Amino acid sequence: MASTSPSGVKLEIGHVLFIDIVGYSKLLITEQSELLRRLSDVVRETEQFRSAEAEGKLVRLPTGDGMALVFRNSPEAPVQCALELSTGLKAHPELKVRMGIHSGPVNEVADVNERANITGAGINIAQRVMDCGDSGHILLSKHVADDLEQYPQWRSYLHDLGECEVKHGVRMWVVNLYTDALGNSDVPEKFQKTKEMQAAPATPASDVNPARRSWSWIAALIIVAALAAAAGFYIFSHRPTPIAAPSASAPAAAAAVIPEKSIAVLPFENLSRDPDNAYFADGIQDEILTRLSKIADLKVISRTSTQHYKSAPDNLREIAKQLEVAHIVEGSVQKSADSVRVNVQLIKAANDCQSHRRAVACETDRSGRKSHYRQTDR
Repeated sequence: MASTSPSGVKLEIGHVLFIDIVGYSKLLITEQSELLRRLSDVVRETEQFRSAEAEGKLVRLPTGDGMALVFRNSPEAPVQCALELSTGLKAHPELKVRMGIHSGPVNEVADVNERANITGAGINIAQRVMDCGDSGHILLSKHVADDLEQYPQWRSYLHDLGECEVKHGVRMWVVNLYTDALGNSDVPEKFQKTKEMQAAPATPASDVNPARRSWSWIAALIIVAALAAAAGFYIFSHRPTPIAAPSASAPAAAAAVIPEKSIAVLPFENLSRDPDNAYFADGIQDEILTRLSKIADLKVISRTSTQHYKSAPDNLREIAKQLEVAHIVEGSVQKSADSVRVNVQLIKAANDCQSHRRAVACETDRSGRKSHYRQTDR
């Protein structure tokens, strides 16, 4: 709904899909024109584009190497349009496209030709989100992801990437949207670089040895790779045991069966004395989520859904039912001068949560060797 600000500018919330062609500037002018024409044709064929335009709820903005579509009807509209566009692009492998989506304030303006146009932070942020991706990516701002998270049909498509540094040093939380057939499940290259920069200490550089900080993060990633692989192997090597999920709409009816190949990773607890090392705990959770999400047929709950649960909760069985998963991962991270220790528990919710656990404790020293590794089943 539109409103008028004290300055007299009419503001409203626009749901923006920003699209561009990857590598556009390297093309010849004739190639650029032809690819833009093909992209426009594919966009115009999507159902969301046609219905929003017919209702007068769509504004199209050319951007040189692509376009911005501002939907004025539903926050789901640009997401649905992006998925439809991904489907249409399968017939055009020559079109390497990336997309960014955000809902935010926009306002109408008159351009230099006195024609109606639209601008605002909603469009700018959608572009920044898109800039974090590579070819095939459909990236969402955290605001959009949080809105979609409220609807069960979207949850399995949302995959947290964490923070990405964009223009002017601003950091944005980005979520990757993909299905088995649409979108790009790979971690964007820019996000990988941003994650390396995030590993830098919050304290002044002079107080921390950069080599030690870099090694610690690498050591943690080595541990995570082993833990994620172990979790995936364990889940796929055991026979399924259905779990009943609660039904609010029909409590007397038979409850839905939760898939055995499903998992949620709860926030890791930071046991380090230095609170600045909390980023290690967040990083371990992010890395495990990223690696688990690459395992085919495994349902992985997004970080957005789990971030409000505390570390080491007591009611794991109830949490598993709320998240509709068969397995829960919880753990802690402790970093000291020359070692990183990670404790992880993979909990099977179908059985007694306190007795059916697979626990892993792993510690590495500065040489990169595992100095302690312990795995137990309880």
